[in-house]
Amino acid sequence: MFVGRQKWYYNLLVQVIFIMQEIETARLYLRQFTPNDLDELYHIYSDSEVMKYLSEGVRNREETAADLVQIIADWEKHAFGLWAVVYKENNQLIGDGGLRFLGKTPEVEVGYVLAKAYWGKGLASEVAAASLKYGFEALKLEKIVAVADTENIASRRVMEKMGMKYQHNLDDSDRVYYSISRKIYQSKVV
Repeated sequence: MFVGRQKWYYNLLVQVIFIMQEIETARLYLRQFTPNDLDELYHIYSDSEVMKYLSEGVRNREETAADLVQIIADWEKHAFGLWAVVYKENNQLIGDGGLRFLGKTPEVEVGYVLAKAYWGKGLASEVAAASLKYGFEALKLEKIVAVADTENIASRRVMEKMGMKYQHNLDDSDRVYYSISRKIYQSKVV
């Protein structure tokens, strides 16, 4: 009986967190961005190693500010978007991650960008897992995709760890396209 109560409380807590559009994982807080995040986000987006595989490339302060405005607007328009990824241990903003539309398509992709000091710790997987859970359980999406540079082995490993499967190269480019359906996701998390 106590176990049932714990599960009920957990499900309620997850629903409340989804409504607030914030998520807490084992080591991270995923929260909505605010304009006050500009300096920390610029520090991340201006690092050439961090931005190496991203089509936007290194961002200057003005480009980062424009990106931040768009991230905030996406949440207002779609009720989902990229979260500010905050490391609990030091309360530091260490990147972004979450869901967004893939270019001008109706497909929703999961993505993540972390400051180099936080690479190799499994944090991208933590962000991706929380994002998939939000997408499938709160938003009731039928499919989530991911795109990465073919040489970005670390990102591809995260996708595969999440149960996503390689489908094809995107538009005859050096970018790979992965996807996972809600049905497959649910079969893996049960």
